[in-house]
Amino acid sequence: MLHELIHIFNKATEAAQADKKSVLASVVALEGSSYRRPGVRMLILDDGEMFGAVSGGCVEKDILRQADEVFKSGMPKMMHYDGRYRLGCEGLLYILIEPVTNPQEILNALKAQDHSRESFKITSNFSRAEGLQDQACSVLNFSDDLRLAVHEAPLDAISEETFTQEVAPSIRLTIIGSEHDAVALTQLAAAVGFRVEIIAPLDDYKSLQNFPGATNFYHLNPEQITPTQIDDRTAVVLMTHSFSKDLKYLGALIESRAAYIGLLGPKKRREKLFDGLLEHYPEVAPEFIEMLHGPAGINIGAETAYEIGISIIAEILAVMRGQEPQSLKNKKSGIHD
Repeated sequence: MLHELIHIFNKATEAAQADKKSVLASVVALEGSSYRRPGVRMLILDDGEMFGAVSGGCVEKDILRQADEVFKSGMPKMMHYDGRYRLGCEGLLYILIEPVTNPQEILNALKAQDHSRESFKITSNFSRAEGLQDQACSVLNFSDDLRLAVHEAPLDAISEETFTQEVAPSIRLTIIGSEHDAVALTQLAAAVGFRVEIIAPLDDYKSLQNFPGATNFYHLNPEQITPTQIDDRTAVVLMTHSFSKDLKYLGALIESRAAYIGLLGPKKRREKLFDGLLEHYPEVAPEFIEMLHGPAGINIGAETAYEIGISIIAEILAVMRGQEPQSLKNKKSGIHD
């Protein structure tokens, strides 16, 4: 995920500025099942400090041990981790460990990509054979004009296998409202990796400092919202605690491409909002009303602001990933299927 990559290369940049070396470990192939899928990555510094994870904790110590040869040789290395004979994992992981030689340039490009709201691809070239591989390399393909390698591989490098991962823009959560429950939702969403922005009316006295984890705070009345700037990787939650304000903000979202719009409050309030929407915005399409989620969240018996926030975030993730919320014990297929 993009927020994890930004965190990893931020740490790699800090390490480089402190004259420390770093290596990137990427799961590039999998046979069987694992805690996470190919495309997950972690960073290891030459002092043993690690950032990120590629499993539930059963692989990381082995990666740290294997990384020592990469630090000494300056060459990428393929390692295998067979969890089929260990508790907790049931798959064979292929993990590419490679030196990070220009983290600042990659970090800058990742941040620019996050701002652009465009996806990009990472291509890892490797052989499944264990050991050092001078031909192996991962390349971040931002555009035809901007391709950045994690390290410099030979110009004539030829690999046996290629793993390509498309990295989507971060999920953006737009919270309309500034009460205490908006603060709780902000903190939880930021911890998950959402880019959180707050919209409050012009007469609201709060600011960005009141919302730890948020990246932006805007004082905007409904008519100042530009719906075309709300893309299909954006979730919106209306929680002003004012019926008239929620109705006006909801009307401002009619032309947006939001993937999720959640309405705080009980079903009776939702129906009242629907009636008001049809009365004041007769041009609204039935499809817009059908995609609204009210009450926002999934049924987990939430009571507190933080529990309600967990419920809403879970529903947003399910909608974004095309999943129907259910207990995993009742799922017939695998966790990631």
